[in-house]
Amino acid sequence: MAVVAAVLASCKGAPRRTPEAAPSSSVAAPVAAPVAAPAKVAPGSRQKASDDDRAAIKDSLKGTRSGFIARLASVFRRKAEIDPALLDELEEVLISADLGMPTTQKILGNLKARLERKELSDEGAVWAALREEGNAILGGASGGLALPSSTPAVILVVGVNGVGKTTTIGKLAARYAEAGKKVLLVAGDTYRAAAVMQLEAWGRRAKCEVAKGKDRADPSAVIFDAIKRGADEGFDLVICDTAGRLHTKTPLMEEIKKVGRSVEKALGRNADEVLLVLDATTGQNALQQANQFGEALTVTGVALTKLDGTAKGGVVLGIVDQHNIPVRFVGVGERMEDLRVFDAESFVEGLFSKPDAADLAASEAAGEAS
Repeated sequence: MAVVAAVLASCKGAPRRTPEAAPSSSVAAPVAAPVAAPAKVAPGSRQKASDDDRAAIKDSLKGTRSGFIARLASVFRRKAEIDPALLDELEEVLISADLGMPTTQKILGNLKARLERKELSDEGAVWAALREEGNAILGGASGGLALPSSTPAVILVVGVNGVGKTTTIGKLAARYAEAGKKVLLVAGDTYRAAAVMQLEAWGRRAKCEVAKGKDRADPSAVIFDAIKRGADEGFDLVICDTAGRLHTKTPLMEEIKKVGRSVEKALGRNADEVLLVLDATTGQNALQQANQFGEALTVTGVALTKLDGTAKGGVVLGIVDQHNIPVRFVGVGERMEDLRVFDAESFVEGLFSKPDAADLAASEAAGEAS
């Protein structure tokens, strides 16, 4: 499986200041858990999705696609002619897939222009146009991270409670560790003992060390201390967990700004990646989270979890279109290897390819089951 790494990013925020004295870090001894080793990547290069990644992405869209196909097939059955009224119905179908109103209107505006140019002669032309529009939106969104040549590289992982943030960190760590990188995980969620225990469990599975502070220690200080340790002890990569926080809670969002400044203070540069973890099943709420976290930090990439368990996969298009944030990874299952490098072309093909007889039969069966 492919390895990935961090793109240079910057953290917004108030004037920089030195964090409070950091508690000394302790280390959880690594234990076992193999995962298929990904290919090694030279520093600075961005890993592309593997064939396995591309196939898994297409397969994960079945939930979104089944409802999408059923509704659009119904439209085509009722309307033999491709006309403005059909496109109006298509608008409702796209919204139901959670592309969001602005993105849907952008696509529909372009389709109406194509219709006026007589480029949409039949159903196949509509599907082809949807693929072209999807690829235009996601054009530069493919690929994982890109490790800088200077070490340690630092990834700051943020998100609200319950999106799969710590699990994503564990799977990322396993990728890098299997590629021969020396990885340090940082338990920056100091408010919940269970969060630290969960990260330690992932550290054992991924064979990575885990740095942690005292219970309820200042998260900025814990992360500051761990980054310094990562530099002193020759770690290639430091992945920092942070407390899950409601994007609507101002004090917690101010705290994440402080964490960003602490990273810069310890590293001598901004975090190499600020990775926002979003839950695909939340649909439009994920767009709101991207907006709020983007105001607190310069988010450089998104990891979208639970793509295999949602009918709202179209939110990927909305995130990239409305926030100009690339999608780095998608979660498509529970296994260690189910964190996949995002590939835009595979996503668009999986969502907008013209359905065959098997697709239509599966879509009808899903509709009857629901």
